[in-house]
Amino acid sequence: MRITLSGVRVEGRRDPMLEAMDLAWSTGECLLVAGEPGHGHTALALVATGRFVPSSGTVRLDGAAVPPSALRARTAVVDVPGISEPDDALSLADVVAEGLALAGRRSLPRDVSRWLEERALTEDRGRRVDQLPGVVRTAVLAALATENPDVRFVVLTLPDRHGGEPSGWWETARTLAASGLGVLVQCTRSSARDLGVDLPPARGATLHEPPRVVLREVPGAPVEEPAATAVLPVAGPDAEPAVEPEPAVGPEPAVEPEPAVGPEPAVEPEPATEPEPAAEPEVEDELEPSPDPDARAEEELDDPLDGAPPGDTPIHDTPIHDTPIHDTPIHDTLAATPADDAQEEAR
Repeated sequence: MRITLSGVRVEGRRDPMLEAMDLAWSTGECLLVAGEPGHGHTALALVATGRFVPSSGTVRLDGAAVPPSALRARTAVVDVPGISEPDDALSLADVVAEGLALAGRRSLPRDVSRWLEERALTEDRGRRVDQLPGVVRTAVLAALATENPDVRFVVLTLPDRHGGEPSGWWETARTLAASGLGVLVQCTRSSARDLGVDLPPARGATLHEPPRVVLREVPGAPVEEPAATAVLPVAGPDAEPAVEPEPAVGPEPAVEPEPAVGPEPAVEPEPATEPEPAAEPEVEDELEPSPDPDARAEEELDDPLDGAPPGDTPIHDTPIHDTPIHDTPIHDTLAATPADDAQEEAR
C-alpha cells in the first residue's frame, strides 16, 4: 500500500500551519522527515493519516482519492503533542490498558500483566509514563498502536523530544518497517544529523520551510550496486585502437609435491689398511773382518795380569796356542820338575 500527498497545505489563524509540500511512502518502508519544532509536524501527521483535511492539495491511498475515514482505519499516530500523547500522570499499566482498549483488544488487569511480561516491563508497571526512558516510551506507544491488525501505516511524531539517542527510536522504526508497516518518523534537524544525514542548520528563510524527507530506508532489502556502464570506442581515423582486455589468468597449476627423501644409505667402512712391512735393515756390502779370536783371547788374558807384582813371571808367558797342550807327555813333564822331587823327598 502507498500513501501519496500532493501539494497539501494547511492554513492557520495568522500564518500557515503547513506550507505546501509533497510526500509519499509505502508499507515496508521507513521514512525520516526533518524540520524545526513547531513548523508543521503536527499538521503533517494529521493530514497524512486522514485526521485533518488540508486547505489545499490531495491525499491518496494507492493512487485513489478516499474519504478520511478510510485513511484513519489504515493509519495510527503515535505520541503526537496535544493529540495522542498520554497524560504524564498515568502509570505504565494505565497507558497499556488504554492502548489495548483503543486497539479493540481486551484490557483486563491480567491482560495488561501478560502484555508487560512479554516485553520484560513488569517491574515498570507502576512507574509514571514521563519517568520512562524516551526510547522505551516510544517503543511502548508504537507497539500499542500496532495492536490493531487493520493498521498498515504508523507516524512517530518527534520522539527526540523525550531525550535519548536518536539511534534508539530509529531502530524501533526500522523494526516496525521490517514487519511490513509503513513508518513515517518526524524529528528535528539536529537529530537527523546525529543519524548521519548531511543537513545544514536552518537559517533565515529556511526557518519557515516545511519538513522535508532526508532519509528513506527499506529494512532487509538487498543493496543493489549500479551496473557498470560499458564505454564504446569512438570510430574514426584518429581514434586510438581499443585496448583488448587481458585474458583472465586461470588458477596456477598445483605444484606436485616432491618425492619423499628416504634415509641415506649407510656408509660402508673403509677396509683396514694393512700395516706396511717393516723396512729390512740394509746389509752392509762389506763386512768388517772380525778380529782374530786368538788375539782377542790373548788380550782378555793379558788384562788381568796387568796388576801383577813386578818380578813375577806370568803363568802363561808363552801363548797357549804356540805350545800345544798335549805336546809333551804328562809323566815326562812331572819328571822334569825338580821342585816337585824335592818336595817329595821332604815327605
